[in-house]
Amino acid sequence: MQSQFLAAINQLCDEKGIPKDRVLETIKAALRAAYRKDYGNRDQNIEVELNDSAEGTVVYLLKEVVKKVENPEQEMTVAEAKKYKKTPKVGDTIKIDVTPLEYGRIAAQSAKQVIIQRIQEAERDIMYDTFKDRENELINALVHRVEGNNVYVNLDNKITTMLTRDQQIPRERYYGGQRLKLYLDKVIKTTKGPQLLISRTHESLVRKLMELEIPEIKQELVEIKGIAREPGVRSKVSVNSNDPKIDPIGSCVGQKGVRVTNVMDELNGERIDIIQWSENMEEYIKAALAPAKVAHLDIDEEGKRVSVYVQPDQRPLAIGKEGQNVRLASRLVGYELDIMDIGDLSEEDAAKIKPEVENVAELAEQVGLAPEIITKLEAANLTQVAQLKGLSAKDLTGLEDLTEEEAQAVVEAVKGVA
Repeated sequence: MQSQFLAAINQLCDEKGIPKDRVLETIKAALRAAYRKDYGNRDQNIEVELNDSAEGTVVYLLKEVVKKVENPEQEMTVAEAKKYKKTPKVGDTIKIDVTPLEYGRIAAQSAKQVIIQRIQEAERDIMYDTFKDRENELINALVHRVEGNNVYVNLDNKITTMLTRDQQIPRERYYGGQRLKLYLDKVIKTTKGPQLLISRTHESLVRKLMELEIPEIKQELVEIKGIAREPGVRSKVSVNSNDPKIDPIGSCVGQKGVRVTNVMDELNGERIDIIQWSENMEEYIKAALAPAKVAHLDIDEEGKRVSVYVQPDQRPLAIGKEGQNVRLASRLVGYELDIMDIGDLSEEDAAKIKPEVENVAELAEQVGLAPEIITKLEAANLTQVAQLKGLSAKDLTGLEDLTEEEAQAVVEAVKGVA
């Protein structure tokens, strides 16, 4: 029976990932408590030994040898100690076997709940130690079961915890065996054990997924400057390159959009808009409101509010479905954006608005591009400004003998009228 008992302990330790020494000490503590309750008292110094020999569990009462006994429960004289040891000395500890005949059965019954409780505590401590250092990380999860609105997931094949409804992507369906990626926000110690705050809706989940899919972000060549998210629907992510040779938007989108598509697929089809971050707040706001074209901005720095003037046909695009586009743009740039009609603009400000540039000839006239550059662009059938948007200097260099300097001039000119 004792061998079976220890074999069960070994199996428990392997399954729960708990150190064997810790489990054995927990069981010994429970057995000491059970002995004091049924056979002794709380003042006694009890020691329990567990082994797989025929003796099984042995209970010892420990007493110190003293000249004069003041606490009979913990002390004895030299004369009394001679019953258990031939030549006892003051200061010795005497171990007296006090194992009851029926102790095995009674102790098992008395200690059962205590053992279960202590092992649960040990499991919680192991879980806390395992996941505390992994806060703000991406966690692989497997859906264990779904009960109503609550989804129970197994994290890294180690622990099962609950993904609450408020942390689930709206309209995302979950089923047993489904593999997910979650964001571990925090690990909190509570009276009921560690609580893992996991999420599918956190903005940092987008950041971590992009780090996973885009090497330039992982290597810090491209930096994510801001994220505004409505889970399951749409996110706006602003990026900037720390290397002038790297196009941040192209790096994030990937060839044929494969990189950003992989992130969108993991987020249940959530649309992700990648935009260029800029220190110039006017340029940043215009990029954030894309695909709408902004005619004029009136920025109130103190009030953190911006009046955005657009042509009538651009107003629905700027606002977006149910106000989604302007709402996300506002959160991304940190300003309250008010979409206004161009007709509401004062005559003085309206006169400052430059007419929209559509072809390269108008572009040359407005920003002063050299005629030979325009000739080369037209020879390459690049006659419209819309064709040049999104192209880098590297893309243009070599077209109809365009030099690197000329290509860079074209890119800067397009940015100036965008």
